[in-house]
Amino acid sequence: MQRIRGGPAAAARDPQQFEQFYRRHVEGVTRFVARRVGDPHTAADLTAEIFLAVLDSAHTYRPGRGSETAWLYGIARNVVSSERRRVARDSARDQRISGRRLLDADDIARLEEKLDAESPGRRALDAMKRLPEGERAVLELVAVDQLTVSEAAASLGIRQVTARVRLHRARRALRADIAGSRLQTHVSVVAQKVGEKA
Repeated sequence: MQRIRGGPAAAARDPQQFEQFYRRHVEGVTRFVARRVGDPHTAADLTAEIFLAVLDSAHTYRPGRGSETAWLYGIARNVVSSERRRVARDSARDQRISGRRLLDADDIARLEEKLDAESPGRRALDAMKRLPEGERAVLELVAVDQLTVSEAAASLGIRQVTARVRLHRARRALRADIAGSRLQTHVSVVAQKVGEKA
C-alpha cells in the first residue's frame, strides 16, 4: 500500500485514510505487542489502544525526525510500558480481567497463533531484562522489532550516536551473559554426568 499523503495527521482526519494506515501497520503492531505480552486479550486490547493513541497524537508526527514506522513504534512502546506499570500497580487478578471485551473463539485462536509465533521474541526480551533500560530499549527496537538504528533513535527521542553506543554496550553485555549461561549449562551437565557415575 502507498503511504498516506499528509502522514498520520491526514489519516486522523479522514476515516478512509485512517483505515489504510491501520491496514498497513496492524500486523507489525500486533507482532510488536505479541512479543511483549503472553495473553491474547491483552494483546488485542493493547493493539487497539495503540491505534487510539495514534489518533490522539497524529499531529505530533514529524517526517524529518524519522519514519512513520519509527514514530508508530514509539507510541506502541509507550502504550506497552504504561500497561506494564498498570499491571505492576494492580496486583488483583479480577481488576485486570474486568472491563475487557470478550473475544470469540476465532479471535483467541488467531492471537494465540501470533503469541506462539512470537514466543522466541519474548524469550529474547526476557534475556535482555538484566540490561539497563536505555540499552535494552535500543536493542529491542533494533534486534527484535527490526528497526534501523536511526529509526530506533527517533522512536526513543535520542541522538543516533547515543543509540549506536547503547546498542554496542547491550550486544556486548548480552554476549557475555550468553557465554556465562553456556558455561553454567556445561558445568551442570558435567556435574550431572559425574553424579550418575558415582
